[in-house]
Amino acid sequence: MNQLLPKEATELPQEKLIRRLCTVLSGYLEPAQIDEVYRAYLLSAAAHEGQYRLSGEPYICHPLAVALILAEMCMDAKGIMAALLHDVIEDTPVTKEQLRQEFGDEVAELVDGVSKLTQLDCKSRAEAQAQNVRKMVLAMVKDLRVIMVKLADRLHNMRTLGTMSAARRRRIARETLDIYTPIASRLGMNEVRLELEDLGFAALYPMRARVLEQAVKKARGNRKEVVATIELSIQKRLSDAGLPHAEVMGREKHLYSLYQKMRTKRVSFNEVYDVYAFRIITDTVDECYRALGVVHNLYKPVPGRFKDYIAVPKANGYQSLHTVLVGPYGQPLEIQIRTRAMHHLAESGIAAHWLYKSEQGAYSQDRAHEWLQDLLEIQKSAGDSLEFLDNLKIDLFQQEVYVFTPKGKIIKLPRGATLVDFAYAVHTDIGNTCVSARVDRMLAPLQTVLENGWTVEIITAPWARPNPLWLNFVATAKARAAIRSYLRNFKTQEAVALGKRLLEQELNAHGQRIDDIPQERLDALLKRLELPSRDALLEDIGLGNRLPFVVVRQLMQVDADATANPTERSALSPLIIKGTEGMVVSLAKCCRPIPGDPIVGFFNPGKGIVVHLSECKNVEELRKRPRNWLDVQWDKEASGEFPAMIRLELVNQVGTLAKVASTISRLRANIENVQITNQDSQLSVDIITLLVRDRNHLASVVRELRKLSVVLKISRVKSELRKKTETWQSK
Repeated sequence: MNQLLPKEATELPQEKLIRRLCTVLSGYLEPAQIDEVYRAYLLSAAAHEGQYRLSGEPYICHPLAVALILAEMCMDAKGIMAALLHDVIEDTPVTKEQLRQEFGDEVAELVDGVSKLTQLDCKSRAEAQAQNVRKMVLAMVKDLRVIMVKLADRLHNMRTLGTMSAARRRRIARETLDIYTPIASRLGMNEVRLELEDLGFAALYPMRARVLEQAVKKARGNRKEVVATIELSIQKRLSDAGLPHAEVMGREKHLYSLYQKMRTKRVSFNEVYDVYAFRIITDTVDECYRALGVVHNLYKPVPGRFKDYIAVPKANGYQSLHTVLVGPYGQPLEIQIRTRAMHHLAESGIAAHWLYKSEQGAYSQDRAHEWLQDLLEIQKSAGDSLEFLDNLKIDLFQQEVYVFTPKGKIIKLPRGATLVDFAYAVHTDIGNTCVSARVDRMLAPLQTVLENGWTVEIITAPWARPNPLWLNFVATAKARAAIRSYLRNFKTQEAVALGKRLLEQELNAHGQRIDDIPQERLDALLKRLELPSRDALLEDIGLGNRLPFVVVRQLMQVDADATANPTERSALSPLIIKGTEGMVVSLAKCCRPIPGDPIVGFFNPGKGIVVHLSECKNVEELRKRPRNWLDVQWDKEASGEFPAMIRLELVNQVGTLAKVASTISRLRANIENVQITNQDSQLSVDIITLLVRDRNHLASVVRELRKLSVVLKISRVKSELRKKTETWQSK
């Protein structure tokens, strides 16, 4: 191989790069493996022959630079080969099958995982980006080297962004800051993350980056003496305490980090830059805690600013002790204390597995795999790629809170997470069936935001199901995706069950059962309607997209366009409404029917059956479409709580509303809403929405309210516009 690498001064850029790459690889790979890498280089160079980057250099220089970045992380031979070949499927005629034949399945799959989807039927650039990110994440789940190649690829692209147009630079920088830097952070690759952030910041906000950089250079000279003094005093105190091998070093804050703090905390540059940061590196965990005691004795700690990430590591495996002290000149000192192994892991993350082949690297890989399994679950639940990308961003941008299960297991969740998020973090089935929770043995509402150190117990019920309102307050992508997925699937299941009931009801009127329909006739109808299965037909009926009597006529081989005879349909037994049918049977908000009221049902295409009061003002209009309505009646055992509105004219005096509320509460009815529509010094007109069991329950509430001296008039509101009411005069 060496004969193929000339050393003349006229070497081409790619020849210099391959020489450097082979030199780095020779430090940790076998000669046979380096030969395989060189073979991959030759194929990539041939495939990219004649292609050039915007800078004018041969395109092959880019894959070589990506491979060099990974070689510095001690990536294995297969990963380096994938880096050299990562663009050949996307940009050259070389196929995945050719790579498989030449280099084996492992390299071919890695290259395919990094390649973008080329044949995309997308309506927008955002959708195409989402599709590609989704594909990359799925490949990451199979092999973490996919994301390492992708991050190295993105890092080199960011280093060479200067030749592109301003608009393209901004778009790529925004994508980098939105997706790739958070992924690098989540995988613990701190060095890569910091460089991507600074490069992205410079490309997205070039003026701000230049001004901030100049301010840092100007202020740096004044800080050197202070940093050196503090460093020396900490080092001396550590040596006196028997920790002479502990290293103390000042940390320089990165531009993007400074910029973010200035924005989020709304402070000036001087206020942010006045914070001095130091790192103490020790040999053992025990020495970390001893060093913490030393610095706390040296300078006064700031209360509430100590965090122990050694006992409770971050989700990406990061471990360190963090504390803030008041320095000798009154300025804040940020101190991080960690072991050397923790330091390697903090800087390299999953790359530590290849860099150091240590237990810490393997631990970080395990944490990364746990996260990727969560992403896999999220992507399975996501409706489309854009929804998945939104969920991914939610999952990536998070600060953590730590809570405990009753058995003492630690659950990490993002800041702002609620009890519902905790339930889904324990298990999806727990989340789907949770009804309440105990926090430190006290009952708490499900929307309660979690705080560090709480012990949480979730209470479940077999009949419970996710509430769509949970989507308004859940903070984790896993919970959001699981709720949406359940609601989508549950609506389908409900629609199929309702469709079957409606079809059976219609068939019973003709003296038949659904099981009596010959399969050939059903298959013929499904083919004619272009539906894939019987369940799809039943779902269409349940959602109101197809009317059951029309489907029966088609099944009975009657002309599908024949108009239904209303007298013939009146012979059908009414559909029984239990009140717990869910999303495909809904109660009309215009008239708010409750069990005991005379009702009628209407098919609303796509939504199922909407139940109205027989006397609802909208019924007259709906009856003009006889095909769309059907007879329904309440089940005698209808259960649940149903909203009903009452209008009260009250004496406006102190304690009136309290008397009304007390009476309603005594009768086991719940007040959902109170609206004062009119009020003067003598009279108050209130609209109260109650949750009642049925018409009799409402009547008993009204009866008791009539007895109150402060109630002048009471009536039930049967329309949101309150044009029609049932009125009970007060005594």
